[in-house]
Amino acid sequence: MFGGRFTHGMIERNAMLLLVLSLIVVSIGGIVEVVPLFTIETTVEHVKGVRPYTPLELMGRNIYVREGCYLCHSQQIRGLRDEVERYGHYSLAAESMYDHPFQWGSKRIGPDLARVGGKYSNDWHEAHLINPQSLVPESLMPSYSFLATTPVATEAIAEHLRTSRAVGVPYTDEQIANASADLQAQGAPNADTTALLKRYPKANIVIGPNADISELDALVAYLQVLGTMVNFADTSTESLQQ
Repeated sequence: MFGGRFTHGMIERNAMLLLVLSLIVVSIGGIVEVVPLFTIETTVEHVKGVRPYTPLELMGRNIYVREGCYLCHSQQIRGLRDEVERYGHYSLAAESMYDHPFQWGSKRIGPDLARVGGKYSNDWHEAHLINPQSLVPESLMPSYSFLATTPVATEAIAEHLRTSRAVGVPYTDEQIANASADLQAQGAPNADTTALLKRYPKANIVIGPNADISELDALVAYLQVLGTMVNFADTSTESLQQ
């Protein structure tokens, strides 16, 4: 029989036969794992509250990626008791479904940032980015003071949203058409934020000290939205799903 000792020994002594049979077994296992994924609408369940980033948050995220912040900060809280007690509810896949690429990270030289939004004020974040040691003396984080004097690039923001839509981020025509106005509304002094908040609920208003919105303002806007879209306060994970 195929499972007998003679056949088993023959397979072990014949490297080529062992390789071919191993590939067949792995292929069958892979097909069983992959094929069912094509029969469902999405592998990531939608969660109430998760929305695309505002134009200013998106620009801040670009700066976060550019400066390599993920090398020292993760954005993934595992379902372990010590992590949940320290950082908050464990991360859901849907929370990063619009991230290209995601910023889960693999190191924690600094704390996890998955739930940092709303934990500190805008002023705290600005001071921390300019001089980290002034607020956390033991911090190894370098200064990002140059961000405060660098105007954020806004020329191609509408095209940025349009490109993001091409890879699956559900920006609407209205959001793309108003991209520049929404960016200004979230970061410029004395701006009307009514339309912005209608298009992007829970957007944090980052009022910079200057008329020109800086890269520091954009980065703060991004940090302040992390972990704030989903309300875990009085509902279970299951009931959050749409």
